[in-house]
Amino acid sequence: MKTEPRQRPYLATLWMVGAMVALSGMAVAGRELSSELNAFQISFTRSFICLFSLIVLLTFIGFKKVKTKKIKLHIFRNTIHFGGQAGWLYGVALLPLAEVFAIEFTAPIWTAILATILLKEQLTIYRTASILAGFIGILIILRPGLQIIQPAALVVLFATICFASTYVFTRHMSSTESPLTIIFYMNLVQLPIGLATSIPDWNIPSFELWPWTLLIGLTGLASHFCFAHAFRYADAAVVTPLDFMRLPLIAFIGFSFYDEGWDFLILFGGTIIFAGNLLNIYSESRSFGKKSDRGVK
Repeated sequence: MKTEPRQRPYLATLWMVGAMVALSGMAVAGRELSSELNAFQISFTRSFICLFSLIVLLTFIGFKKVKTKKIKLHIFRNTIHFGGQAGWLYGVALLPLAEVFAIEFTAPIWTAILATILLKEQLTIYRTASILAGFIGILIILRPGLQIIQPAALVVLFATICFASTYVFTRHMSSTESPLTIIFYMNLVQLPIGLATSIPDWNIPSFELWPWTLLIGLTGLASHFCFAHAFRYADAAVVTPLDFMRLPLIAFIGFSFYDEGWDFLILFGGTIIFAGNLLNIYSESRSFGKKSDRGVK
């Protein structure tokens, strides 16, 4: 019988702190770069730095580590992911950072919907409740009818749906593709797409912005690296609640560096969305536990 890996929640917490810092750093770098570059150019810059760093790493550990037989799936997945990445960066430039992160928390909700449609996964009562919580949360954040919905918020919502689509593909590919392979082809595929979409309005960032270009590339890699290790040392029920700390952290950063006010409804809506995510995780863990019990018998 295959034994479960030992849980190390304290180590997982440290990796999640690294992920939160990396994602917050990527958002700040994207905001700073938006003063001279558009979302496509920032995406291209990020892919270039990431891919260069990965090629240096693979030079030492071997390119066999990223060998794949699913190149078509990688191309399709990362074409969608590029749209999500560009939309996210567009939102970072125009919206309060806390609002971008709060909307992004709906990704697991969209993933559950898409997994039901595309992978024929069962839509349980718990999943339905988590989806409803996600829609309630997003309505609280966007407040249709009470204020004018910012077009950038709808772009971020579209970006989140794109991210959810890529999560479904990742779930489908995870049995054969390692995290390093997925990250490598993500940047390899998105680099030429970013270049093609950047050429019509090509611009080279000023020297003062070069540190931010380096930061957005390195934090992009670090976030994936930290998340992968966090889930290696603890399951989703432990790791995901820590991820919610990104919202107050980025709200504090927005307040401190960009004079963005504390919007209670954004935090409240994000909390409801996150509660729905936790409910979904709880149902998944219960289902997994029952399957494991049946396996032992």
